[in-house]
Amino acid sequence: MKFRENKRYALPAFCATLAVVIILFIISIIKLSAFNAADHRQMFTGQALFGEVNARKQKDVSITVEPRGSTWTKAFDFNNEGITEHNYQAFTYDFSISNNTKDEVSAFTFKLTFGTEAYLMSAWNGALEIHQDQDGTEYIATVPDLREFHPENYDLYTVNFDGEDLIRMRPGDYLVYLPSSSQGAMEIPIKPSEGSVPGIIMYVAIGSDINDSTLVFDYKLHRLLTQEPLFLVAVAGLAVWLIALLIYAITSIQIRKYKERHEHDNEIIQESIETFTGFIDAKDPYTNGHSNRVAMYTRQIAEEMGYSGEELDRIYYVALLHDCGKIGVPDNILGKPGRLDDDEFEIIKSHTVRGGEILSHFKSLSNVGEGALYHHERYDGRGYPEGKAGEDIPLIARMICVADSFDAMNSNRVYRKKLTKEDIINEIRENKGKQFDPEIADTFLRLLKEGKIK
Repeated sequence: MKFRENKRYALPAFCATLAVVIILFIISIIKLSAFNAADHRQMFTGQALFGEVNARKQKDVSITVEPRGSTWTKAFDFNNEGITEHNYQAFTYDFSISNNTKDEVSAFTFKLTFGTEAYLMSAWNGALEIHQDQDGTEYIATVPDLREFHPENYDLYTVNFDGEDLIRMRPGDYLVYLPSSSQGAMEIPIKPSEGSVPGIIMYVAIGSDINDSTLVFDYKLHRLLTQEPLFLVAVAGLAVWLIALLIYAITSIQIRKYKERHEHDNEIIQESIETFTGFIDAKDPYTNGHSNRVAMYTRQIAEEMGYSGEELDRIYYVALLHDCGKIGVPDNILGKPGRLDDDEFEIIKSHTVRGGEILSHFKSLSNVGEGALYHHERYDGRGYPEGKAGEDIPLIARMICVADSFDAMNSNRVYRKKLTKEDIINEIRENKGKQFDPEIADTFLRLLKEGKIK
C-alpha cells in the first residue's frame, strides 16, 4: 500500500523535476545567446591610451598600445621649400589585444581618432577603414592591406616622399581596424588566454606623438554551451533525474515481481486454508460455506473501520480459520437436531480452545489463533472459554463475533429456520454492549443499511 501511494506521487514528481531541468536548459540557452550577442566596449584617451597597462589586463579582454623602441626620421617638404632637415619621426605601434577569459573573442574592432596630424605608412594584419574629412565632407575608404596601398585606386588625401605613399590623417580623422580572418593571419576568433597584435606604422612631427588620440575598442565574446554554468547545472540535474528514473524503474520491476510472488503465495495460503475450512464446513451440511461467509463479513467490517492492504488480508485469513477447532467435534454433536445436553455443549465449546491449539503452530500469520480462541467471548464477560470482557477481547475476535452471529442468524440450521432481516437487526441492536462490541455492531448495522452486506 505504501509503495502504491509512493507510486502515485512518483510520476508527478518525475514530470515536475524534468520540467525544471528543461526550464534550466532553456534559461541557459537564452542566457548564453544574450551573452554571445552582447557588445562590449572600452575607451581610452590621452595618457590612458598607453598607461594603466596592469589595470587593463585585469579586464576580460584588454588592449594596450605600445610604441616600439626603434624609430627613424625623414624630411617632409610639403610645399617644396627645399627642407632638408628631418622634421618627421616614424613610430611603429603595436596594438596588443589579450583575451583574459575562458571564452573566445569572436569579433573585435578598434577605432583610433587622431588628436594630431599623422601620416599612415603601413599596417598589418587586417584592413583599415579610413575616415577623412575632405573640405567638410567625410570620405570613407577601406584599404585591405596598407602594405600594398595604391593611392590611384582611392580618393584619399595622400602624399609621397622618397617613394613612400602616405595617407594623411588630420585631427578628427579616424581609422577603424578590421581584423583579418584569412588563414595566414587569422586574428579572430581569439582563443582563451591568447591574443593578437596588429600593428601600424605612422609618421608624426618630431616632438609629437599620438598621446592625445582616442581609442575605442569594441568586441564580442563567444561562450560555448558547455561553459555555461547554468547549462552544467541542468546537465547534472538531468543525470541525477535519469539515475533516479533508472533506480525507480529497477525498484518497480523488483517490487512488481515481489508482489506477484506475494500474491501467488497468498493464493496458495488462501486455497490451503479454504480447503481446510472446507473439511470443517463439510462436517455439517447446514453450515456449508459458513467459514467463507464469516471471513468475508469480517473483512468488510475491518475495511469499514479503516484497515487495508496486508492487514486486511490477515484479518480475512484469521476469520477464515475461526472454526478450525470443530474438526475435532464429533459429527453427531455438530448435526444434532435437538437441544444439546451439558456434556455435549462443553464439547462444542471446546472447539475454541482446540482451534487455538491447532493454530499455535501456524507462524505465517501473526496472532492467527486469536480468532479461533476468543470469537465466542462476549463483550459483557459472559462468554467462553476465558470470560474476557470489553477491550480485553482481541479486536479481531470482536469483529468475528458479530460476523459469526450474523451468519448463524442468517442461515437455516437443523434446529431452526433463518431469521428475518428485521429480527437480525433487532438482535444485534439489543445485544450491543452485551454480546457485541457497540462500535463494531454499529459498523455492521451501517453496512447492512447501505446494502453492502446482503
